[in-house]
Amino acid sequence: MYIYNVTVNIEASEEERWLKWMQEKHIPEMLNTGKFTEAKLCQVMVEEEMGGVTYSVQYTTECKEMLDKYYQENAEQMRDEGAQLFKGNFVAFRTELRVVNHVKTFTKS
Repeated sequence: MYIYNVTVNIEASEEERWLKWMQEKHIPEMLNTGKFTEAKLCQVMVEEEMGGVTYSVQYTTECKEMLDKYYQENAEQMRDEGAQLFKGNFVAFRTELRVVNHVKTFTKS
């Protein structure tokens, strides 16, 4: 399993609009590519010197080949809309993570 992680620092003045766009449009469109099985949107709880608010979006995919297919078929288009809508108001970097171990806890009933 792999996680395609996108970390974004968005200016505070654009945070609400960005969050709405991410939750209502961008994340659903990413999942609709068929390349990812789930997405998690997390706020990074660190104050940045540069200001703004930082988020991590983690898209899970089953294999490296599917992630490569996303890069080939969808990445440019998916990045362009956000770049246009929030131009000059954010910085982003992307990381690929390979899941080594995934443990879930169970509660006793």
